[in-house]
Amino acid sequence: QVRIVESGGGLVQPGGSLRLSCTSSGLSLDLHPVAWFRQAPGKEREGLSCISASDNNDKTAHYAESVKGRFTISRDNVKRTVYLQMNNLQAEDTGVYFCAADSYLDRVCVLTPRYDYWGQGAQVTVSS
Repeated sequence: QVRIVESGGGLVQPGGSLRLSCTSSGLSLDLHPVAWFRQAPGKEREGLSCISASDNNDKTAHYAESVKGRFTISRDNVKRTVYLQMNNLQAEDTGVYFCAADSYLDRVCVLTPRYDYWGQGAQVTVSS
């Protein structure tokens, strides 16, 4: 059974930073496309960033325009962990952040919610 777990959420002041971590049991995240999504109150789930499998020809991380230049997705293949570094956080970044993984090894990652495995989410609140 695959389990995805996010950690690192919390309360931060505007302009601050947080780093979210995504780990898995039952799935080697280094071998699968992984994405981060956000669901703000009253809004649809939004794809923020994604990264393809480590051995995929697509080595480029992808970002939504709303977070480009502020958020960075990365992998630690030894720890089999995917991170989302979030800088210059603003109130509109408040929401529940989800990590998702694709069961298909070879697909290029996308920012649409077509992923097979999802975590329970981590709350991020940006407020002074």
